[in-house]
Amino acid sequence: MKIFPAIDLLDQKVVRLYQGDYQQKEIFGDDPVAFAKAFEQAGAKYLHLVDLDGAKAGKLHYFETAQKIVENTDLFVEVGGGIREEATIEHCLSAGVNRIILGTIAQKDPEFTQAMLKKYGDKIAIGVDAREGKVAVEGWLEKTETDAFEFCRQLVAWGAETIIFTEISRDGTGEGINLPLYQKLNQLEVEIIASGGVASLKDIEELNVLGISGAIVGKSLYDGSLKLEDILAASRANLA
Repeated sequence: MKIFPAIDLLDQKVVRLYQGDYQQKEIFGDDPVAFAKAFEQAGAKYLHLVDLDGAKAGKLHYFETAQKIVENTDLFVEVGGGIREEATIEHCLSAGVNRIILGTIAQKDPEFTQAMLKKYGDKIAIGVDAREGKVAVEGWLEKTETDAFEFCRQLVAWGAETIIFTEISRDGTGEGINLPLYQKLNQLEVEIIASGGVASLKDIEELNVLGISGAIVGKSLYDGSLKLEDILAASRANLA
């Protein structure tokens, strides 16, 4: 199972939010490149980079940061947050970003999303953020009436190869994952990356046994409750 340490950027700082609340942030530093290098040195091969300012504003803010991380590491870097135009997708990919995450635009502009999936294939992932079973957009600030699971099913029909599913109520809380939710999502013929609430090695082990493609880890790394080396070991273990 792939492990994606997360770097979330807000106001030029590396932060973690509590349940997606921009008013409940914890600042961990101001050098995202240093964090990326540290993750790589600990054994990471993947990185999940989120532009929280961009997610809220609808326009990518931290392209240069993503570019610096690409230039200074060998990590597979995926970037999301405010990416809603093809020009931005092309700009990021040309700079060496490995995968682009489309979030709000996937809900609001199905035609654009389908076109991007068709054109760029596995270089596009769809981020589905759910609050109380419904899709949330605009940096998690707005909850729609769209059923999150049914939306994932629709994305598969559109040709999505990877879905990053975040349960907002768990994100940044350390409560652990919602395993039944991922058991349901795993029925879909698509790579599922679990996000939100990973708090223990048991969470990683359970996702691994389930066959989930990947997991994003944030708060538990930053607060020291889990070590990346241990997470990576759990993700590789043959536990079936």
